[in-house]
Amino acid sequence: MNSNIQQQHKTQPLVIGIVAGEISGDTLGAGLIQALKKHYPDARFVGICGEQMIAQGGESWFPLERLSVMGLVEVLGRIKELFAIRDELVQRFIEQKIDVFIGIDAPDFNLRVAPQLKQAGIKTVHYVSPSVWAWRQGRIHGIKAAIDLMLCLLPFEKQFYDQHQLEAVFVGHPLADSLPLVNDTQQSRQKLALDPHKTYIALLPGSRGGEVSRLGEPLFDAAKQLLAQNPQIEFIIPAINALRKQQINQLLDQAQLKAHVFDNSYGAGVGRLVMSAANIVVLASGTATLEAMLLKKPMVVVYKLHWLTYWIVRLLSKARYISLPNLLANKALVPELVQNEATANNIAQATQDWLNDTVKTKQVIHTFTELHQQLQADGSATAALAISRLIAR
Repeated sequence: MNSNIQQQHKTQPLVIGIVAGEISGDTLGAGLIQALKKHYPDARFVGICGEQMIAQGGESWFPLERLSVMGLVEVLGRIKELFAIRDELVQRFIEQKIDVFIGIDAPDFNLRVAPQLKQAGIKTVHYVSPSVWAWRQGRIHGIKAAIDLMLCLLPFEKQFYDQHQLEAVFVGHPLADSLPLVNDTQQSRQKLALDPHKTYIALLPGSRGGEVSRLGEPLFDAAKQLLAQNPQIEFIIPAINALRKQQINQLLDQAQLKAHVFDNSYGAGVGRLVMSAANIVVLASGTATLEAMLLKKPMVVVYKLHWLTYWIVRLLSKARYISLPNLLANKALVPELVQNEATANNIAQATQDWLNDTVKTKQVIHTFTELHQQLQADGSATAALAISRLIAR
């Protein structure tokens, strides 16, 4: 089939519309572009791309950072700009006569672009299922109207779409393919010039300014409490850009806490590198919890939103857990400290529990390894094949 598809488009290269809304989507998009080029070597990829996608040949019409906003309430301040970007994207995609549109995550944005394109006769794909199975399940009707194909990273997501008669493919997670089953902590420490024998705790207050503002203070206050009990430990923190590094350093100064802060001069995967080098990870809920799991790191997950956003989410939520390790296992493998529970005292205690309980740590690492194996499905290649079959129909 692949050779036939290539022959079909040999004289007229495909134009593929693709939109990523944050760093994790950029990583997925880069792998997908690379895999799709094996089907369509001459294809153009246009839309909104991050640095990794651009390096693979993606053409970005807007900076990815313009879509990177978190929370229902927080979006309101940017709504006019986001609508303008959406409208211009739709217009340019239709003018360029794209063959397919691929929205990568960012569902609140991409699932508003997709229906207009589908109405214009363009095939639509969404890569990374929104957590419709967890909250606001009524969205499934709008998703069915907007999307021809859903690409699911997690096995239980496909089961949900099958129940609602929406074509979905479980592609696994590309991170599970790219990361080894056994993490090399010492190699990561060597790259960061860290002591091979010390105990390091990674603190990840998030990649967005709002997240860092909310979580930086309780995380750093917890770190001071841990340091009082364990003077030998040290803290390592990734900063995805110069702006986040400046913000983190300011918060560290306010907390009077010393830590090693590593910026993106270590590469786009600085967060992963820092987590890989750590003994324990304390982090904001999100995709990073999956990375920490795949790196086999005991973790404490912290989740804190604007109070009104959180109230709305809690009202509409159906899920028992917020972190991906717990969702995948369907049990509480790792502690989750949500909203008012995300205090310095609670964070310090949950982290200290990992330091004290080596038996539990070994058990969790074993379970993480089993979950890692379940997610290995050659994600980028499987996603590209599913998209090629949709295009060929």
